[in-house]
Order: sequence, then structure tokens, then C-alpha cells
Amino acid sequence: MKKKKGSAAFRFIKGALRVFYPKTVVLGMENIPDEPCVFVGNHTQMHGPIVCELYFPVERVTWCAGELMHKKEVHEYAYRDFWSQKPKFSRPFYKILSYLITPLSVCVFNNAETIGVYHDTRILSTFRKTVEALASGKSVVIFPEHDVKYNNIIYEFQDKFIDVARFYYKKTGKIISFVPLYIAPKLKKAYLGRPVKFSPETPIDEERERICEYLMSEITSIAESLPLHTVVPYRNIPKRLYPKNISNEVRINEKTCG
Repeated sequence: MKKKKGSAAFRFIKGALRVFYPKTVVLGMENIPDEPCVFVGNHTQMHGPIVCELYFPVERVTWCAGELMHKKEVHEYAYRDFWSQKPKFSRPFYKILSYLITPLSVCVFNNAETIGVYHDTRILSTFRKTVEALASGKSVVIFPEHDVKYNNIIYEFQDKFIDVARFYYKKTGKIISFVPLYIAPKLKKAYLGRPVKFSPETPIDEERERICEYLMSEITSIAESLPLHTVVPYRNIPKRLYPKNISNEVRINEKTCG
């Protein structure tokens, strides 16, 4: 799988982002396996994809919502996923905005190093392209959160992405690792945790549950080990409601014990 050069418009957008988006340092490089792997992280709204496109330290492709790649599907998906929880008085503005961003979305997500993810029969294409990328030596970045809260750090992971490992094992006979990734935009850092390996002998339902639980727990542990900071959540909620990496309850208990 060759590296995309991208259109002139995309290269301009990417160059502008490099100028205006804060440089993000990726830590925990010792946790990257020697073979291609799957990095699994917290989405942090648009921060996750931006950090991966601009500053990720290994050659990779990133899963993105397939709707963002298609002109006729962008507006409905963007409004539902990005802005449907905004205050009622502002929703008409965001409905208009969902149409206005369509050309930008189609340009960016079709030119960046991405693989479209779908929730219909097109998902087979997602898995095929992902296995091809891994077999060619590229790693894959996935942000599998969905709208079910896990804790103050992350939302629960949709678990079907684990099937990538099953398809990859069938094609190559190789066992792939999943590496937890915590992105902290407020700290201008991203942290890689200890990888977990897929077990091809274990039933896939059990592997989905085991690996997802490990990844969510590890990302939470990484976040809680860091200095106090504001977490950028999966949902696009008002900034005043953004949580901290250490919950109020834990901080109160620490002060009481101290």
C-alpha cells in the first residue's frame, strides 16, 4: 500500500494545521512492537485524527467514519455525531454548518492516510484494506469509542475492530498486538501503553471482551497517572463540562487522607 501524496488542497490544509495546531509529543515509544500493530486510542473529538496525521511516529493508516468521505453522507453524520447534543437554540446553526463542512470533509478524509469504516456490508472492504495495510508494513490507528460512558476518561469501545486480528492471522499466520493510546491535548502529549496480543485459539467473542477491557483499563490508568489536566471527551459537550483526569471523588478522598 503506497503512501498517499494528497491533492494540492489537502497539502495546503495539512501545512496550515502544522502551523496552527500545537505540536504534540508522543511518549512510550518503547511499547511499539517490532511488527505492524493496531494502536487503539481515545478519540478526543478531532484531536485524535489530527495528532495521528501530523505527529504520529510510525507509518500508519487511520480508521475514519466512512460517511465523512462521501458528499451525500457527510452532513447527516456530522450533525448527528458532532453537534446533536449542543443546546437547542444553537442546533439550526450546526445543521447549516454540517452542510458547509462537506467539501472540506470529503477533501481531507479522501486524501489523508485513512481507511473508511462502515456499519453495513461495506465493512468487509474496511477489513480487507486494513489487512492489506498491515501486511504491507503499516500500522493502523483506531478510535473505537461510542456513545456509552465508561468512566471520566473514555467512552466504551465498540468491539468489532478486534476482528482485524482474526482476518490478519488467517491471511498471514501472524499474531498482531493492540497498543493502548491516550491522547491528552491539554498536555500536548500522547502516551503509548503496554501492548496486548491477540490469541487466535480463543473464541472471538472472548477476545473482543478481553482486549477491549484491557485497552480501556490501560488508557484509564495512563490518564490517571498524569498531572491533573482537563480531558477532551469523545462527545462534543460544552467545555465547562469537560472532566478532569482525576475525578472529584478521588481528589476529595486524597485530600482527606492527606
